[in-house]
Amino acid sequence: MKQHIRLCLPLLMCAAALQARAQAPSVPDWALPGSATHQQVPPPKDFHRATTTWETPIGVFAGQSDIGSAVVAGSASFDAGTGRYTINSAGYNIWYTRDEFRYLWRRMTGDVSLAADITFPNAGGYGDRKVVLVIRQDLDDDSKEIMAGLHGAGLIHLAQRPVKGANMKEDYRVPGRPHPSAAATRIGIEKHGDLFALFVSQDGEPMHQVGSPVSLHLDGPFYVGIGFCSHLPATSDTGVVSTLLLEDSAGKVR
Repeated sequence: MKQHIRLCLPLLMCAAALQARAQAPSVPDWALPGSATHQQVPPPKDFHRATTTWETPIGVFAGQSDIGSAVVAGSASFDAGTGRYTINSAGYNIWYTRDEFRYLWRRMTGDVSLAADITFPNAGGYGDRKVVLVIRQDLDDDSKEIMAGLHGAGLIHLAQRPVKGANMKEDYRVPGRPHPSAAATRIGIEKHGDLFALFVSQDGEPMHQVGSPVSLHLDGPFYVGIGFCSHLPATSDTGVVSTLLLEDSAGKVR
């Protein structure tokens, strides 16, 4: 009997290892983040994953989605007492021809003012992880969109995908700096007709516009909201959004 148990144990351990390997998410080489030995590149042409959506209200938003359905599912919560949104997500990037991130959204038309304080509670996260304020045409992974983003390493930028399926292009870049997880940076985006402007406050100064507005046409209704991407295709991280401002008119960012 003891000999039988000894013979079974290696088989059981081998089966468990095979099962764990089978359950591990498969990450294509192109999606791996950049490093000293690897460069992240655009997805293959026509590569897509269907977005997963929950039309359940969360805070001021009507629903949330895993845009591009990263290989690890995202999540989000809202604390009504503090007005704080905590967003957890994996995802290879919000860039190139498609995106992977957790997105909290509301359908809107017309002009929009959106701004928020942003922090990263995990001090050891990947430098290119980002919390984003996004206005996009649809919930597909390759949607036409414009975003204001704050990276974990401090970089702030305004970027857009001018047509569905195109590469993202950067309109403005604000050199940032790493900061303690408790210190918030505030960013904003304003839509006035087809013009979009980026607003920034890095050290508690009043919000100020960066550069001139850029042009992008979106048909209404479109989606307006906040999101987070870890920049690691199979590893979830966290971004926190607070003191949110979302109004259906321009000129309200503060």
